[in-house]
Amino acid sequence: MTKLKKNTAAPDFTIKDVDGEEFKFSDFKGDKNLYIVLNRGFV
Repeated sequence: MTKLKKNTAAPDFTIKDVDGEEFKFSDFKGDKNLYIVLNRGFV
């Protein structure tokens, strides 16, 4: 895993939601905040 330096932009990534639909981090570019919960323990 690559470590990020403070005050740098996060890298783009793709992830699936609970319905299996993919979305990209870049889809939310320009939004002030993005909160992602990665919880696979209770599936």
